[in-house]
Amino acid sequence: MPRFNANLTLLFNELDFLDRFDAARKAGFGGVEYLFPYAYPIADLVQRLEDNGLTQVLHNLPAGDWAAGERGIACLPGRSAEFRRGVDQAIEYAQALRCTQLNCLAGIAPAGIDPARLRDTLLDNLQYAAARLKGAGIRLLLEPCNTRDLPGFYLHRSQQAMQVIDDVGSDNLWLQYDVYHMQVMEGNLAPTIERYLDRIGHMQLADNPGRGEPGSGEINYPFLFGWIDRLGYRGWIGCEYKPVNGTVAGLGWLKPYIDSRP
Repeated sequence: MPRFNANLTLLFNELDFLDRFDAARKAGFGGVEYLFPYAYPIADLVQRLEDNGLTQVLHNLPAGDWAAGERGIACLPGRSAEFRRGVDQAIEYAQALRCTQLNCLAGIAPAGIDPARLRDTLLDNLQYAAARLKGAGIRLLLEPCNTRDLPGFYLHRSQQAMQVIDDVGSDNLWLQYDVYHMQVMEGNLAPTIERYLDRIGHMQLADNPGRGEPGSGEINYPFLFGWIDRLGYRGWIGCEYKPVNGTVAGLGWLKPYIDSRP
């Protein structure tokens, strides 16, 4: 069955961030991910992972001024030097945390900029990051996100992201497939996952509408998990949802999959 990891940005958010590692282990998770580690000393994060026997599955490259509404800078002209500094910082953290994959958020497309210039900027930055990360033994992921939650987000469909990956031309650039985002934008989940399976480096989930836990919305997750398992996916699936009634109360959906692990 798929391996599920906890997204600590959203789960256990009633706790201080560093205490969420302990809570994730107690809930039965073997891995964690979160948006960014950069506000915390590396040693503190390493200690929490080691104390709980957790795998650091994923975190993102630095994504600009998050508090001001930026959601990545990879497509933004004039920010390439900042992007490259962020790649170096991300590698430093990832190596210390033994994290073998990093996600790149493309960013929100600014108005009035030639689309060709945005695309060229994104391709150049991804080519740089893919090469730097490959040298460090880390995979680079690229994630399309829905434009309902993130209006103007540059990458918003799976086929669009795959075309960018093809144009970058690196063997170290993979699709991060978020079931929730792609249900909002295009549906057709099972056939799309099958089509791109050998190029998907990581998956994430939430239900729709509301971005709650599996079972709170319209997505048939028991079918989808069985489908993914039969296809032979062996990566992690990040639980990146907003618990409807608190994290622990909303973990009932996970119990059968934890109990069935060999």
